[in-house]
Amino acid sequence: MPDHAPHDHAPHDHGPHDPALADRGGPRADPGEPGPGGLPDDWEAWRARVDLDDYDRRWAAMAAAGENPHGEVDLVCALRGDGPVLDGGCGTGRVAIELDRRGVAVVGVDPDPDMIAAARAKAPALRWVTTGLETLDLPERFGLVVLAGNVIPYAEDRAGVVAGCARHLRPGGLLLAGFAAQPGWPTPDDHDAWCASAGLDPVARWSTWDRAPWSGGDYVVALHRRA
Repeated sequence: MPDHAPHDHAPHDHGPHDPALADRGGPRADPGEPGPGGLPDDWEAWRARVDLDDYDRRWAAMAAAGENPHGEVDLVCALRGDGPVLDGGCGTGRVAIELDRRGVAVVGVDPDPDMIAAARAKAPALRWVTTGLETLDLPERFGLVVLAGNVIPYAEDRAGVVAGCARHLRPGGLLLAGFAAQPGWPTPDDHDAWCASAGLDPVARWSTWDRAPWSGGDYVVALHRRA
């Protein structure tokens, strides 16, 4: 079972770059969108409800409607240094492909072989790796790891996922993670604790991918740095 895959955005709008809050989110009609009870409780429930072709078409429809589906990419480009980027839980490749289009060296990682196949079909020249982040073992180190969806809440081994990301950061490298802060899910403080255990220091906490101040809402974007 995929144990750390991201999916939907939080229930409300989160700034001008949104609602593209997570690689497995989408416009309001997304079948995995949170309803009154919040997001699905597990990855399998979300995955069973989503047709990958329809999923990708929804992002294209957002762009055609003049909405920005790349708020995460905008923030990654604003924060990254000179190193390559690891797109953790890359899904069908939306974030990684846009990073590559902007000239950023990127590797996409996801445990779902169907999503990796869809990503590879769209961008065969990019490097796509089918594995979980907690067991990831790549030779290179990255300037930034981005978890653009609900990677953390859907992980079975959340501390292991954070540690796997931290292992692949260069000294001074950044871990950027966005996830819904809904009842019963990990809190931003939980994420801080897992980061601390992995040797990552807190840098910033926002409520949107365009860096709106954190105010204890239903979505968080957290930035941590490796010493």
